[in-house]
Formats: sequence, structure tokens, C-alpha cells
Amino acid sequence: MRRLDWRLGSLALGMLALACGGDDAGPTGEVSPDGEMEEAAPGGKADAVYGACQVREAVAWVNDVDVSYETMRAAGVHTVAARNIIAHRNGLDGVVGTEDDDYFDDAEELDGVYFVGQVAFRQLTEAVTHRCERAPEAEVIFSPQMYGDSHLARVAELIDQAERSIDIAMYSFSDSGIQDALERAVGRGVSVRFVFETANAEHAKPSGTKSAKLEDLGIDVRYVNKIMHHKFVLIDGPRSELDHAYTATLVTGSGNWSHSAGTKYDENTVVMRYNGELALRFQKEFNHLWDNSRDFVWNEGLTYLQSKPITDWVIADEPSIDAFFTSANFEVKMSSTYGPTFSVVSGRSEVSNRLVKLIDEAKESIHIASGHLRSRPVGEALLAKYAAHPEMDIRILLDGQEYISSWYNDQQQTNLSDCLASAGDSVSKQQSCVDKGFYYSYPLQAAGVPLRFKYYCYRWDYHYAEQMHNKYSIFDGHRVATGSYNLSDNAEHNTMENVVLYAGGPYGELADQFEGNFGKLWDLAVEDGKYEALVDLIENTEEDIPLVFDSMSLTWQQVTDLKELIRQYCPAIDSDAYRKEPYKHTVCPR
Repeated sequence: MRRLDWRLGSLALGMLALACGGDDAGPTGEVSPDGEMEEAAPGGKADAVYGACQVREAVAWVNDVDVSYETMRAAGVHTVAARNIIAHRNGLDGVVGTEDDDYFDDAEELDGVYFVGQVAFRQLTEAVTHRCERAPEAEVIFSPQMYGDSHLARVAELIDQAERSIDIAMYSFSDSGIQDALERAVGRGVSVRFVFETANAEHAKPSGTKSAKLEDLGIDVRYVNKIMHHKFVLIDGPRSELDHAYTATLVTGSGNWSHSAGTKYDENTVVMRYNGELALRFQKEFNHLWDNSRDFVWNEGLTYLQSKPITDWVIADEPSIDAFFTSANFEVKMSSTYGPTFSVVSGRSEVSNRLVKLIDEAKESIHIASGHLRSRPVGEALLAKYAAHPEMDIRILLDGQEYISSWYNDQQQTNLSDCLASAGDSVSKQQSCVDKGFYYSYPLQAAGVPLRFKYYCYRWDYHYAEQMHNKYSIFDGHRVATGSYNLSDNAEHNTMENVVLYAGGPYGELADQFEGNFGKLWDLAVEDGKYEALVDLIENTEEDIPLVFDSMSLTWQQVTDLKELIRQYCPAIDSDAYRKEPYKHTVCPR
């Protein structure tokens, strides 16, 4: 309706112009220097003339409230075109930031402004050409690696290149190399902000903690009331100027900043440079967390810095990339005791909905490598997809933690049925039942979906686990969804997470690298015969039985058979001693 009101006003001005100044006259009697955009690009395809990137960025540029009439005039935009663009954007009351503001959805809407045609579009696109001068550069680092080749060493290297700002959102951080790089950055005047999950537990007794040590270095540390599970850093991003997004560096993925994440676990970390859209989306996410965070009170000499606000209107939407965040599932409330508080909104499932859509749209293949698979929407979407298209190449690789026996599956099914019966007609209680963690590995493999586990121990324990910690999905070989998001309801509704979608186009090589990594993990030790060798050792030798062994990619049946065999030859395996402290019992003596 706001747009209709504006167009009615514009129509009236246009009629007045016809009466006073001829067919091409503006409201002031000036003659338009250009025709409609369609005359320059038949069929309205402005990107054929001006470049797709430039057109998208021109629309985003005029939506920026800091781009004033004077800014447009300085860029050479005609006075009447500039005035009319501002009038459209600010709405009938002429005041920016009010309810009747009417931002531009696309180039066609911008072209609809009176006096905006070939010349104006050329002027507008020239004003943002610098945003399109460098093609985005994507680099992926897969763990485990030797430390010098790991994402940890790469992050430290990138931090050493920072000139203005570093914004970090991180679940776990213990790497000394990165901490040293951060100290060097602060020393040369770079501003560093850190939303740190660990600070949530450390703020009550801050002395000597990791967070306090960071603040001692001059790094402002804050935390949120939900689990902060992101693993990203934005270097020289658009804190104060949107144009900084187009030269920024973003690092994000599944890997925390820990030695295990770099050298022990299966992880992926993507380094993206010169991608304005992604930098703006992650800066917007960081700003949202930072503006609604709680202070880690330690270094009183630090200044709390906020960023230039970023709205979706100023982000040019490139079709081959996207990012989505679980923060969309929360609203912010103010607690008089604790301050800003994120509270989940019933019915919102931003990330799982997007993943289900990708599953539904897949036509040839779905390859998933994930530490967990406990999300009901995703699990049921995969079951439905396989039932409807059993010919599709659907393969799922999970960490060994996700294995459950048929007995345990019966128990979880019974518990769900009992919970739903107790919930009665209460929709909220029913939702609580289905939102509980449910292991989908068993139903999927039972349905015939090819599914394997990265398996490396009889009983999982973090002391020795070589986790399959990836969180990526590949659709049809060219669309990759990856980030910090575990496939679980906990990730969706209790945790701050991200997923980036690289959807073909310039990211085809990146997708090929993910497919290569998946193939390597899927066939891990299969051809080496490690499984058969382990079975032979248990059955036919007098050697101690290893309860922690080389990682292998195993089917549900192979894991089941192996566990039964170990129990047969090691009766003590289920004793209290072995259960409570498995890291002390990595072998079972004969």
C-alpha cells in the first residue's frame, strides 16, 4: 500500500508535468535527459547493459539511508532523479526511518521512478562499480591437518593482515597462535570485539579466566544468554562503512579455535574474501548479538563500540550465495536483572526450514556429513525424499556418537509415544515431545538409506574421540550448505548458529572440494580392510582387545556386529569401571 500511495503521488506529479512542460518534462518543468530503462535493455534486463552486480549494488546503494541527495549529486546523478529517488525511499512524510518508508525491491522498481532511465542508471551503477571490481575468492580448509596447514594457522595469518577491525563470534577458543595474533593486532591499533560462549560461564568469577585474559589484551568480551555456537571471524568488515564489506575477509565453518579442531577432528573452514553480501550478512548477525549481549565485567578501560546499523535493504542479493541464522528464531526482551535476553518464538525454525527446502528441491543427490542427526524436520524430510525417490544418490555420514541399537530405537519410539499421549490436546506440549533429541540414524538406515558412521571406539569419550565434526550437506553436487549448525532441535531453538549456502555459479570449485572430502570420508579405511583386520585380531589372537582403534567408515550392521564381538570377548566392557572412566580403559586385557 505504501508503494501504491507513492505511485499515485508520482502519477499526479507526472500529469502536472505534462500540463506544464511537455512529454518529457519533470515536475519542475525540466526535460528528462533519458528514457526508460527498457529502452537501454529490452525486456527490462538491466544487467545485460550495466552488469548484474552493478545493478544489484545500485539498488542496495540507494536504499542506504546515509546516501543522501547530496551524495547522489556528488556521484553525478541528475537533480530531479536524485530528488525523486530520495522521495520514494523516504515515503510520503519525507522522513527516513518512519513506517511509510518505501525501499526499492529491485531494479524495475527503481526504474519506475520518474526521471530514472538510461542516463540515471549509468550514473547510479558507476557510483558502485568499485563494489564489483574484485571477484569473490573462496578457500576451504579441511581438518585434520598438521598444525602449520590447519585453519588455526590460516586464521592467525589473516588476523595479522587486519588493519581496522576484528569481530569474533566463537564457541570454543584455546589456540595460543591465534591469541598471539590477536595481541599483535591490538598492539597496532586494530579494534577487536569478541562474543564468547565461554564468557557465559566465566563472568561470575572472572579472575584468571580465558575471557579476563582476552580483556587484559584490550579485547572487549561479551556473551549472550543462549548457547553461542558460531565459529566465525570478520576481519576489516563493514562496522562503520558499508563499502568495507567488499574488501572484508570472513572465516566461518564447523571448526572451533582449538588444537583438536585443527589437527584431530574432521572439520571444514571456509575463508571468503571480497564477497560483500556475505560480509554484510555476518556483520548484521554480529551486530545483533553484540547489541543485545551482556558485558563481561573485567577491564573497565575498554570502550563499548557499536556498528553502523545494517538492514536487509542495503544488502545486494547475489543468487549464488546466501546465509541464514538461528537468531531469527528469537526475540529480544529486556530483563531488569540480567539485561538483554533472547527468548525463543514458538513456531519459528529458520534454518531447518531452509534445509528441508533444499532437500525437497534436490533432484540427483544428497550427501550429508554431520556430527549429529537429531532434527525431526530434517530427518523426516530425508525419509520422505528417499521413499519418493529411492533411485537418488542419498548418502549420510555421521559420527559414531549417533549410533544406536535397535533396542534403544524401540525405547525412543516408546518414549515419544508416551510423551504425546501425556500431552493430550496441548499443542505446546506436543511440540515439546517432538522437539526432544531423537536419533534418526536408526530409522534412516532401517528404511534403506545408505548411512555410515565414522567409528573409532567402543564407547565414546572426548579424551580420545576423533570426531566427525563436520556440518555440511551437498545437494546435486553443486549446492553446499555448511556452517556451525548441528542437525538438532537444540541447535535450532537454544543456540546461535549459522549456515552458508554456496549455490553453484562461481562456487562450483568449492562444491567439488566438498564432494571430494565427502567421498574420502565415506570410504575411510574401507579398502584398507581395517574392519576385517580388527575382527580377526579379536577372534584369532591373544592380543589385548583395542577399545579405541583407527577410524573407519562403517555401516550400522558392521558397528552392531563389532560391538557384539567386543562384548563377547571382553565381558568387563559394561562394568562400572569401564563405563564411568572409559579413557582409562582403551584396551581390554585378555
